[in-house]
Amino acid sequence: MSDARIYLDHAATTPLAPDVLEAMQPYFSRDGYNPSSIHAEGRRAREAVDSARECIAGILHCRPKEIVFTAGGTEADNMAVIGAARAARTRGKHALATAIEHHAVLHAMRALRDEGFDVTLLPVDANGLVDVERFADALRDDTVLAAVMYANNEIGTIQPIAELAEVARSRGVVFSTDAVQAAGTLDLDVTKLGIDALAISAHKFYGPKGVGALYVRDGTPHEPLIHGGGQERGRRSGTENVSGIVGMAKALEVAERARIETNARIAALRDALEVKVTAACPGVHVNAKSVQRLPGISSLTFAGVDAESLLIALDLAGIAASAGSACAAGSLEASHVIAALGAAASNGGTLRLSLGRGTTQEQVDRVASLLPSLVASQREGATLSV
Repeated sequence: MSDARIYLDHAATTPLAPDVLEAMQPYFSRDGYNPSSIHAEGRRAREAVDSARECIAGILHCRPKEIVFTAGGTEADNMAVIGAARAARTRGKHALATAIEHHAVLHAMRALRDEGFDVTLLPVDANGLVDVERFADALRDDTVLAAVMYANNEIGTIQPIAELAEVARSRGVVFSTDAVQAAGTLDLDVTKLGIDALAISAHKFYGPKGVGALYVRDGTPHEPLIHGGGQERGRRSGTENVSGIVGMAKALEVAERARIETNARIAALRDALEVKVTAACPGVHVNAKSVQRLPGISSLTFAGVDAESLLIALDLAGIAASAGSACAAGSLEASHVIAALGAAASNGGTLRLSLGRGTTQEQVDRVASLLPSLVASQREGATLSV
C-alpha cells in the first residue's frame, strides 16, 4: 500500500494543472504587459485578455462584453450582490438569499443590511434544497435581488436554478447565482439557466488562485464596487491579471471538454467510498444523498465524533480532508450549512471528502479502510473522557 498522502479537499482548492501553467508562462515575463497600454506590447496583452474573455463567454453562452474579470469568487459574489442591489435601491430595498450560501454572499447580504436593506435568508430542507414555491412566496413587491448558489460547497446539493430564476424574472427581480463550486462540473449555459449574474473562481477547476469572473447580463442594473482607471468597461477598475485570466480560460476550456466523462468517473469513486464507509462504520449519515449533488463531494456526519479531532487523525494518517468550507477555517463555530439541514446532519461531527481528477480507486480503498478505525478510536476516546 502506498505511503503517499491522499488529497481529498478539492472543494477547497484544486492544484494548478500543468497545461494551464504552460498557457500562463508567457504572461509572467515575455508578454506580461499592461493591456491598457496602446503600444505593441500592451496590445499583445489586450489580445490575450480578449481571447480569454471570448473563450469563457463561449462556454457560458453569453456575449464577451458580459464577462467581468475579478480577483476571485469572493469579489465576484460581492459585485453581484452589492452592485445589483445598490443599483436598484430606488425601486426597493429587500434582498433574498438562502441560509446555506457561501460567506461571500452571506456577508455581502450583511453589508446590505447595514446600508438599510431588509434581508431574508430562506431556509432549506434536510437535503439542502430550496423549495421553489417557498422561494416565490418570499419575494415581495420591494424585492430587488435574489441570490441562490448553483451547488453547495459543503454538501454538494445542486439547486433548481432555472426554475428559481424563472420565478424571479416573472417578478422583475435580479437573480444571481454563486457558481464557484459548480464551475468545471455543471453546465454554465446562462441562457438555459435564465440568470442575470453568475460568479466563478479559477482555482476551483485547476486554474490559478486570485482570479475569477462575473457574468452580468446586459441591461442588468449594476454599480461598480472598485473605482479607478475604468477597466472592464468601467465595471471593475484595476489593471487586469493577464496571466491569471489566460490561465482561467484555459482551465475552464479543459474542464468543459472532459466534464461529462470526468463527472461519471468521480461520482463512481465517491459512491464506492460512501458504500464502503457506511457498511464498515455504524452511525454514519450521508448528507444530501437522496438529491442531485456534485459528483466529487461526500458530506458524512459521524455520530459521537468531534470533527476537528477526526480531521487531525486523518491528517496524521496521510489524508487531507475538511469539515466544511475552507473559508471558515480557524472558526470554532459549527457549519451554518450543516446546521440548516436539521437534526440528522447536526448530530455528530461532519467530514467533507471532496474528490478530484487525480483521485484513484486505490486512494478511495485506502481511505475506506482507514476511516472506520479512526472513527471508532475517536468514539472510544470520547466515551473514556466522560
